[in-house]
Amino acid sequence: MKKLFVTIFISLSFLLKSFADEGMWLPLLLGQQVYNDMVKRGLKLSKEQLYSINKTSIKDAIVIFGGGCTGEIVSNKGLIFTNHHCGYDAIANASTVEHNYLRDGFYAKNNGEEIPTEGVSVQFLLSIQDVTSQVLDSLKGMTGSERAQRQARVLNNLNAQHSDASQNIEARISSLFKGNQFLVFVYQRYNDVRLVGTPPESIGKFGGDTDNWEWPRHTGDFSVFRVYTGKDGKTANFSLDNIPMVPKWFLPVSIKGFKDGDYAMIYGYPGGTNRYETSFGVKQKIDIDNPTLVKLRDMRLKHMFEQMKNNDSVKLQLASSYAGIANYWKFFDGETKQLIKYDVFSQKKKSEEGFISWTKGKPEYEPIFSEWEKAYEAWRPFSKHRMYINEGLFGSPLSAFAAGLQQVEVALVQSGKTQADVKKAMEAVGKAREEFLKNENQASDQKILGDVTRMFYQDVDQTQHPIDFYRTLSEKFGSLTDEQTFKKYAAYIFDNTMIFNEAKWNAFVANPDANTLQNDPAFAHATAFLINYQSKYAAKSAQFNSKNNELGRLYLKGILEIDPVKAKKMYPDATFTMRVSFGNVKSYRPRDGVFYDYVCTMDGVLQKYKKGDYEFDLPDNLLELAKKKDFGQYIDKQKNDLVISFITTNDITGGNSGSPVLDANGNLIGLAFDGNYEALSHKIAFDKDLNRTICVDVRYVLWCIDKLGGASNLINELKLVK
Repeated sequence: MKKLFVTIFISLSFLLKSFADEGMWLPLLLGQQVYNDMVKRGLKLSKEQLYSINKTSIKDAIVIFGGGCTGEIVSNKGLIFTNHHCGYDAIANASTVEHNYLRDGFYAKNNGEEIPTEGVSVQFLLSIQDVTSQVLDSLKGMTGSERAQRQARVLNNLNAQHSDASQNIEARISSLFKGNQFLVFVYQRYNDVRLVGTPPESIGKFGGDTDNWEWPRHTGDFSVFRVYTGKDGKTANFSLDNIPMVPKWFLPVSIKGFKDGDYAMIYGYPGGTNRYETSFGVKQKIDIDNPTLVKLRDMRLKHMFEQMKNNDSVKLQLASSYAGIANYWKFFDGETKQLIKYDVFSQKKKSEEGFISWTKGKPEYEPIFSEWEKAYEAWRPFSKHRMYINEGLFGSPLSAFAAGLQQVEVALVQSGKTQADVKKAMEAVGKAREEFLKNENQASDQKILGDVTRMFYQDVDQTQHPIDFYRTLSEKFGSLTDEQTFKKYAAYIFDNTMIFNEAKWNAFVANPDANTLQNDPAFAHATAFLINYQSKYAAKSAQFNSKNNELGRLYLKGILEIDPVKAKKMYPDATFTMRVSFGNVKSYRPRDGVFYDYVCTMDGVLQKYKKGDYEFDLPDNLLELAKKKDFGQYIDKQKNDLVISFITTNDITGGNSGSPVLDANGNLIGLAFDGNYEALSHKIAFDKDLNRTICVDVRYVLWCIDKLGGASNLINELKLVK
């Protein structure tokens, strides 16, 4: 009995772990013990300087940038630093073949030269409030889909209560610990954001896909924006009369340098982790989800790159889409390898055994894992099909757009729908078509559609195929074992769809009817797969997700009950809400006989340089200044070189891109932009030894702005710490 108790205790300790450097902490709930740990590591600031609801604090300099990144205010005139890849869409949209800011870079020498960015906004966090009791009290006695539906209504009502559209104040409740805690985050959105500066892509994406998620890294991943307000200082839509924002707080910028072991702290908006994932979920990722996603994205990237590599206009057209697909293609490939390498499945299994032993005699918790196993067994045969819908069917831009025409079909055939409904649907898809055609590259998309159709036939269980689809395809275009069959099929669709034919499209708009739409080959193709999935398998997916969420909530509820004292030092999974993580600048040894220094320098940039190479070319003025070691005040005296990037032990994930890296006194020393390949299992399992955050050194950022860009006006805005 004693031995069994020890085994359970060890297993449960893994669940309640809090290793050094691990943790994405909510600043509102930064307990004294965690704060004390930060001070021990080197922090020189008070808790109130980190986060205060009544006074200004560092949190007031941190913004949600766009839809999925972090930025920071670095001057008293609303200047924002974020990553190059976070500003990529705005830079690409501002670029033309004649004024190609992606290729050549851009720096505004005065406010009048700054470029408006349509659709880009920033959000400042105003407050955080715990509403757990209000939510949970309204859900008593409910489980499953009934609970989920009621919860959604409750959250919507609370969000509305805390929002004020007239002031651009938005509230979003975040469900933490898988539905065991609820906090409402209140933000103010500012819509007038302008592009101020960007390095050439050869700097901002130096190393390309080859270096992505890798250390050493020599990428200048930064861009510069500014937020504007009305003359009254309040949020306002774009106007030439607007003025640069006067922020509540901005970050001083340190060019003092640092050494291995120095304190490092990161604020930001990590998008999502699943650290409390089960062994079932890990197995599902390793066996099916990740390999399927990687395979489909690999195919899409190949066809896009073929069209981009020798054509500047196509590169501009596809650049943003390509970058987004490529980023997580490599991530999920690496995640699978690291989950296997470190046997995360067995680690999860061991901790679950302890939990299962603890649940004996506890009716609320005892059935959890037996029910979970049944849920995964029931869903697993259909999970690849879902991946093919999301990453395959919708991976073809034409298929994705054609599937969206279902709203027109519904308006045309559903009883009760009026001419007004048809007109409204047609207007919506007309606007969507304009945007689709602007971004569509038919040459790559045609190959993607053909390959996806072939791969679905080969990889997805034939009992799940759309009825008669492949039989009809083979009768018209040839053998299903011949790749040419699918190329001919794709060519037929692209040659005959009205979506690309102005005359046919205009005729349909003038007289929309269901037969014309249903006979369109692109619409017929997309809806064959989509309706097949919606009618037979979407319900299975919804049932699995509902069960998975409900069991996950109960699992976390049990974990929090196991040891209430230790539970106070547990952090919730990332939910794209403000978090702070702390650690140190630190070198590491990824494997036997290999040592990685904590910084990369300009010397390494020059070693990687390949003239004319798609990923490793460099601007002439950078080469000239680098060879002369003309680094000015930005030189690192320890290295006698310009430091390009550095690594820390901080715990971050996607969404933290652009996050400020701060020293012990709250000064900006860099921008977080990536993680290292050896720890790509970090969404599920944090590795306390190998996890590293890759950051661009702010001195390289300033050197690029000042020495390469000649924008000393921007340097003069900053509060430099020397």
